[in-house]
Amino acid sequence: MTPWIVMGFINGPGRFEEAAAVAFGLSLLFVLGGHKRGSKIKFLEVFDLVYFSSMVLLAQFAAASVVDWLELWGGEMTNIALVSFAFVSILIRQPFTMQYAKESEPEEMWDNPLFIHINYMITWSWVLGFGVGAIAGFYGDYVLNDNNNFWTGWIIGLAGTIFAISFTEFYPEYAVAKEMAKAGEDAVPQSLMRLLDWVPIFIIVTGVAGLVTDSTSTTLGVIIIVVGVVIKLGMRALSPDNKKA
Repeated sequence: MTPWIVMGFINGPGRFEEAAAVAFGLSLLFVLGGHKRGSKIKFLEVFDLVYFSSMVLLAQFAAASVVDWLELWGGEMTNIALVSFAFVSILIRQPFTMQYAKESEPEEMWDNPLFIHINYMITWSWVLGFGVGAIAGFYGDYVLNDNNNFWTGWIIGLAGTIFAISFTEFYPEYAVAKEMAKAGEDAVPQSLMRLLDWVPIFIIVTGVAGLVTDSTSTTLGVIIIVVGVVIKLGMRALSPDNKKA
């Protein structure tokens, strides 16, 4: 997902060409690196190359008015393109995460209903994560008329992405343990609170970033940091490990 994240966060007024070039370069680097390690080329990697190469060509040869439009809406286009790709992969019953999961699981697991279910759920998390970014970016650009708004251009979109990453790491183990417990085996699924472990730190960092960049008032920045600390302490007190202790 790195090229997409980079494109979404670098792009802005006067930065479309650089954003497209860096994203395309990363996409090409990942494909070549994966091929060198013996990894098969994935559908997402092909989509990366096609999309970002077309963005590079537009940056070089399109009219200035088109480039200006892309500088304004390129971030939303990036999110929408990835949401569409992930959603289509679900519609055709080939969630894009499946190709990656197959590289770490034995072939006899590929038709396992739980394996398939996990990949559907993870793919949906990316649809949601990038969908949130697209909606926030559209609101910032179209309603607020602010392409570089601290909340709609950065924080909300980043939160959606981190949620998808967190879900990708959390859900496989959780789903397997839950299935084992249903079958009467000795397994305890992790608490769903683990899925939100990133939230308090994210809130604290948001407050700090707001203060450092002057995107929030001093009062609001401090309040956000305090809220993050309180949530962190509350989650620690409610964690299963502390309860056992």
